[in-house]
Amino acid sequence: MAYGHTNSKGNTYYLHSKGRMFFFSKEIKEGALDAVPAGYDVVEMKTGLPVLKKAVVDAPASMNVPATDVPATEAVPAPEATPAPEAVPAENAGN
Repeated sequence: MAYGHTNSKGNTYYLHSKGRMFFFSKEIKEGALDAVPAGYDVVEMKTGLPVLKKAVVDAPASMNVPATDVPATEAVPAPEATPAPEAVPAENAGN
């Protein structure tokens, strides 16, 4: 049986695939899939059309450093502004 998703408007869409391209259709056609591919989630657009989105992968535990272990950054002074070039008087602008 094809994977079906009923959106917030009550319409049911069925997941299909053509190679690496995935799409939803209101009818079951050739290429219908039985499940959402691994690594993807179904999300709904504003229009109600379901789409596949790559699943968010959590960072490894080694990447999660408690805030207390992170050294405080020192304030870095802003770079000094470069002086503006001297204005050329209008009568000398073309010379």
